[in-house]
Amino acid sequence: MDLRQLRYFIVVCEMRSLSRAGEVLGVSQPSLSRQIQLLEAELRHHLLVRTGRGVEPTEAGLRFLEHAKTLDAMAQHARQDMRAFRAAAQDKVRLGMPHRVARRMAPDIVQSFRRLHPDAALTLAEGLSSEMNEWLVKGRVDLALLYDPPSSSLLRFESIYREDLVLAYGKACRPVPPPRVRARDLGRYPLVLPSAPNTIRALVDRTCRELNVTLDVVAEVDVVHTILETMAKEGMFTIIPRSALSDMAGQDFLAFSSIVEPVIMNNLTLATPSSGPLPPLAEATAQIIRGLEMKRFFE
Repeated sequence: MDLRQLRYFIVVCEMRSLSRAGEVLGVSQPSLSRQIQLLEAELRHHLLVRTGRGVEPTEAGLRFLEHAKTLDAMAQHARQDMRAFRAAAQDKVRLGMPHRVARRMAPDIVQSFRRLHPDAALTLAEGLSSEMNEWLVKGRVDLALLYDPPSSSLLRFESIYREDLVLAYGKACRPVPPPRVRARDLGRYPLVLPSAPNTIRALVDRTCRELNVTLDVVAEVDVVHTILETMAKEGMFTIIPRSALSDMAGQDFLAFSSIVEPVIMNNLTLATPSSGPLPPLAEATAQIIRGLEMKRFFE
């Protein structure tokens, strides 16, 4: 067996799906299946069993999973130690951020970083939260800010800021929704929402599923500006973080209703690898983020 096979097996067990694990790892499903088969052949045990929803570890698979996690953590710690050794010479740290968060927070983070570490370099990478999650697992960034990441034994998550989602619409909309809309009534409004696996969509879908509410999604659009322009001109609605309304130029034509019973809130988290302590420069960057007054970036 090799370390790559161990990592493949761990991610498959977490995703409970070969196809989703392949997407996270950037490996085709046939290649992933082949590596798992080689691992099973070497260990002389079936490690996974197919179910109606994907795959589950067998009893032997669960037993081997603990060994795999231990070995993977040791390998990750060795990689991090060597990256820290290299970073000590290069004085460089890589931070991943969603686009909307980067636009708000990057200037302050860079300014503080330059003041505290004038001889070091900070590299900012922007993308979707799902992309940042994968980049952390693959070691392409040292730490990242993510919205509502799925639980993972490979990463640590620390909540940084929570913000409520609102029902947004154009001021010309008639009839005007009440100032407070119950979550159970969201099915009454024609919605423009981002497509899965967007974190906002996942939050809204999960809440409505728990309330047995069927949403009327008339269009799926993944760019916030396009969503706002589309729903404002066509008399439709969307569900977005309250602060996203200020991202739209001339947003005075937009209005919103608070969503209640329950309030739906997103969760911005600071994510780091779980295999060991952060390199000193990455930990210093995390401390800069923790020290920011988050509320002022999202009001």
